[in-house]
Amino acid sequence: QVQLVESGGGLVQPGGSLRLSCAASGFTFSMYDMSWYRQGPGKERGLVARITSIGASTNYATSVKGRFTISRDNAKNTVYLQMNSLEPEDTAVYYCNAYRRDFTKQYNYWGQGTQVTVSS
Repeated sequence: QVQLVESGGGLVQPGGSLRLSCAASGFTFSMYDMSWYRQGPGKERGLVARITSIGASTNYATSVKGRFTISRDNAKNTVYLQMNSLEPEDTAVYYCNAYRRDFTKQYNYWGQGTQVTVSS
C-alpha cells in the first residue's frame, strides 16, 4: 500500500537548522510531484515547497524562500526539506505530499506529519 513516512522533526532554537525526510513506498515515486506542506497552531495547512517529478523545477512559499531547500532522490524514493535559519513562525506539523494526474484521474497521497518546534 501507499506509504509516506516523514522523519527529522523536533525542537530547535531560533536560527537553527533541521532536515526533514519523507520515505515513499507503494507507488512509482519518480512519476509524482512531491511537496511539503505545514499546518501551524490555529492555521490552515499550506504549501511550503514543491519539486517536480524529475526535479527539474521547484517552487517555495514566500515566507521560506532563501531559507528552505527541497530536493529528491528518485533512487531512494525520498524527498527532503532542508530548513535553515528557522524562526518561531516555522513551528508547525510538516506533511509530505505526493501528487500526479493523468487524463482521467488525480492521485494525491499524504504522510502522517512530523512536528517541528522552533523555540528558545
